[in-house]
Amino acid sequence: MKLLALVAALALTGCASQPAYPGKTTINVPRTEKCKPTSEKKIAALFERWNDSLQTGDPHKVVANYAEESILLPTVSNQPRLTPAEKEEDFEHFLLNEPSGVIDLRRIYLGCNVAFDAGLYTFTFGRTGQVVPARYTFTYRWDGEEWLITSHHSSALPEQE
Repeated sequence: MKLLALVAALALTGCASQPAYPGKTTINVPRTEKCKPTSEKKIAALFERWNDSLQTGDPHKVVANYAEESILLPTVSNQPRLTPAEKEEDFEHFLLNEPSGVIDLRRIYLGCNVAFDAGLYTFTFGRTGQVVPARYTFTYRWDGEEWLITSHHSSALPEQE
């Protein structure tokens, strides 16, 4: 948990430098001087916005929640999704199962024009009735007009009773 707090603190300060590794891309997000006021309640509502977009069954509406330069590390795929087209392809398959998510536990960290929401959620799939508990991390950035997802990681819980 201390490591998670440290990672969040570094990410939110905007002062952490990112090492350049061969074959890796570093995306530099321009800093703005004016911070968008927000709250834990407003950031928590971003999950509901994303979950509501799942209910439409339209992958394009889901992907509209993501920043252009974002990364999706999906629950049931080994392939990172970097482009809007790759994310849309992933959600085309995911939405076939009629997913609906509920937050079970969360921690939200706020920074200047960035936010971090991590915890546990459970998905119920309307098509099959399957229930999948998973862990998640969403990072958000204010783009001057709206809060968008800059990274989304989701993975099934490894230890199920």
